[in-house]
Amino acid sequence: MTAPDAPRTEAGQRRLAQALARALQAGGAAPVRMIETHISWVLLDGIHAWKIKKPVRLGFLDFGDLAARRRFCEEELRLNRRLAPELYLDVVAIRGSPEAPLFAGDGEPIEYAVKMRQFADGALLSERLAAGTLELQHVERLAQRLAAFHAAAPAAPADSAWGSFGRIADDTGRALDGIAQRAGEAAMAALRARLDVQVQRLRPAFERRRAEGRVREGHGDLHLANAIVLGDDVTAFDCIEFDPGLRWIDVASDIAFLAMDLLAHGRRDFAFGFLDAWLAASGDHDALPVLRYYMTYRALVRALVARIRAAQGAAGAGPDYLALAQRLAAGHDPRLLIAHGLSGSGKSWVSQRLLGSAGAIRLRSDVERKRLFGLRALDDASAPPGAGIYGAQASGRTYQRLLELAGVALDAGYPTIVDATFLRARERDAFRDAARVRGVPFAILNCHADPALLRERIVARHAGRADASDADLAVLERQLAACEALRDDERALAIDVDTGAPADVDAIAARWLGG
Repeated sequence: MTAPDAPRTEAGQRRLAQALARALQAGGAAPVRMIETHISWVLLDGIHAWKIKKPVRLGFLDFGDLAARRRFCEEELRLNRRLAPELYLDVVAIRGSPEAPLFAGDGEPIEYAVKMRQFADGALLSERLAAGTLELQHVERLAQRLAAFHAAAPAAPADSAWGSFGRIADDTGRALDGIAQRAGEAAMAALRARLDVQVQRLRPAFERRRAEGRVREGHGDLHLANAIVLGDDVTAFDCIEFDPGLRWIDVASDIAFLAMDLLAHGRRDFAFGFLDAWLAASGDHDALPVLRYYMTYRALVRALVARIRAAQGAAGAGPDYLALAQRLAAGHDPRLLIAHGLSGSGKSWVSQRLLGSAGAIRLRSDVERKRLFGLRALDDASAPPGAGIYGAQASGRTYQRLLELAGVALDAGYPTIVDATFLRARERDAFRDAARVRGVPFAILNCHADPALLRERIVARHAGRADASDADLAVLERQLAACEALRDDERALAIDVDTGAPADVDAIAARWLGG
């Protein structure tokens, strides 16, 4: 039951937050900062962060009464301890009066706050991106953390509506409606029509993924300001607590949010580096057909939040999420590139940078081969040349799996890179045929370097054991003897890269995408 003195309006709670800030300031040495979002106040005292929910009722949440705010504070604590247990400490009652609030004492609580450990300024991925200190390794590490998080999360019960086709279509419709109320229906008509077609076409994929357990209790709000670098760790915090349907979602929808936000901030390299690391860690390539739709939906959500904040008087312009949603909904550029070359020729180095420049999906034989045999990417599967998981039969299975996955990525409309040695003409021809059948462009990234440099690279890589490749010098010598050179008709399709010299990846991307 709501206490008589509990704030019932945003203005009343604003006064409470200001009074709390003064009380914290009186008891500490550091200045207390107040941060306002569209649904909460956060007070930072230099050691702790105190988060108080606004008494708001919006279309997607209801914090209107004190009991609800307490319940959702407790949910916030429980849920965020999954990914950031070092940050989330407790739920505390606020007593006293709005003019003289207390974190201790007797009497009925007038409000509740989530008590967190304050982290350093500049730790958010959004802040690092703005400061130019965000690195590819940060988003890759987060992708790996999220893949493990989703793998351990419970799957949605079969009798729930979470992650269902109906819920997906309704959520998109609500986001469109919310923007239309503020921007006008005419501005949304074309995008609404396009998404109506797409959601119907994707219905079998949505339902299949739900049946396969891909709908799990995830984060739900994975944008750049909700991800953080903590020492050597990169993780997420501030997940959705107020609507279980917004966090019990397809894991692809969770991942799509951060990828979309990186795109919105002009970092396609980080966006596709993040996706590349997540796909390598999770193996969930079946997410590709639905990923672009989910990114479009996530852009609409951010566009709506921006308009809500603007109506509340928030200043400052951010990315044009609505424009991004329109580009994503129309995006479709399937084309196939196979990265050909001996071990140590720099295929993986070039392809990793190329996928970011081109906005491409990459498939690595070194990773998918090990996945086929129940191994992790960095597990040591070294064997004599032609033996173990590198025998002829295992290699045949690996190329067949790569061909299947390339088909999934191409059919989903993505530029696709397959990183393997492709030393035999019949292996290259199979992928060329797959592109021809689909009517998409095909090219060969022909990576090469002086054999002495190849040997030097392999020795260094094998000693470091920080890559999925198990190739050693014996493997390289066998490849040098058995490699089938590109035919004249293949050379006409090849982009030649001497990796002994600096490579202009943007120029390579422009040539591939313009071909």
